[in-house]
Amino acid sequence: MRILVTGGAGYIGSTAAAMLIDAGYEVNVLDDLSTGHADSLSEKVKFVNGSLLSDTDLDKALSDCQAVMHFAAKSLVGESVEKPELYEKVNVGGSKALFSKMKEHGISKIVLSSTAATYGEPKRVPISEEDEPAPKNPYGATKLEIDRMVAASGFSAISLRYFNVAGAYKGKNGWLAERHNPETHLIPNVLRSNDLAPVKIFGTDWPTEDGTCVRDYIHVVDLIDAHIKALQNLPEGKHEIINLGSGDGYSVREVISAAEKAVGHKISAIESDRRAGDPAVLIADVKKAKSFLNWSPTRGLDQMVLDTWNSMQ
Repeated sequence: MRILVTGGAGYIGSTAAAMLIDAGYEVNVLDDLSTGHADSLSEKVKFVNGSLLSDTDLDKALSDCQAVMHFAAKSLVGESVEKPELYEKVNVGGSKALFSKMKEHGISKIVLSSTAATYGEPKRVPISEEDEPAPKNPYGATKLEIDRMVAASGFSAISLRYFNVAGAYKGKNGWLAERHNPETHLIPNVLRSNDLAPVKIFGTDWPTEDGTCVRDYIHVVDLIDAHIKALQNLPEGKHEIINLGSGDGYSVREVISAAEKAVGHKISAIESDRRAGDPAVLIADVKKAKSFLNWSPTRGLDQMVLDTWNSMQ
């Protein structure tokens, strides 16, 4: 079976491409390399350097494929607030073009990368798929619009709503890890911190056990394992939404403590004011992932931090 992985040169997409190949699938990748890296791709991948907004590129990328994993998107919350039209054009317009071309090519199977940002400020924790989505930024809004488009498409589809993805994958060609510019994720930023550039703790007076924000982290390998299980369990002609996280929360101080264990020295950190719009706690309800996909995460915070650290050496 040949799978098109859109955004397959990025952090999560390249891990998906590598793990699909390891699992015996054939893989096409479509990526414009605006944030992805060609050197993340295996020589076994058929790579199309192109855009979702190009009919020609989509035709090449979908050639001989039977299913799609759709990761390609703009994904910076702050940038989405500054450039909402760009996010609408790339995320929604690109997905609309992809879905149209899939129909032309007779492809009806798709696993989509969605996000916990579709939920907005949680009314309860853990957050369930049944909770009403209310995105607080254009990024989350575009992802919700894509989920709704695919629900109306008649495809056999699953949208996987991620919480905080972390860790790295050691493939046959070395580590596949986060290489964002700028880097906005906590774990790599904690590991890179030093006395001249300490990591900032945004708020120490949250209503949590140690006063810092709590988030649900999932290892990228567990995440892609869930994507492959989703591919194997697509509902015929229907759309399902499934949360992906660990079902547990870790505070900022717990992440720093895990990083200190990995690097063997004290991490430089400074306390700062809360950021506007940050919820105190975000944790996924993952019961549906366990029942629908027969999936459970197997790697905890220490493994995520250690793999990230090892990938940086």
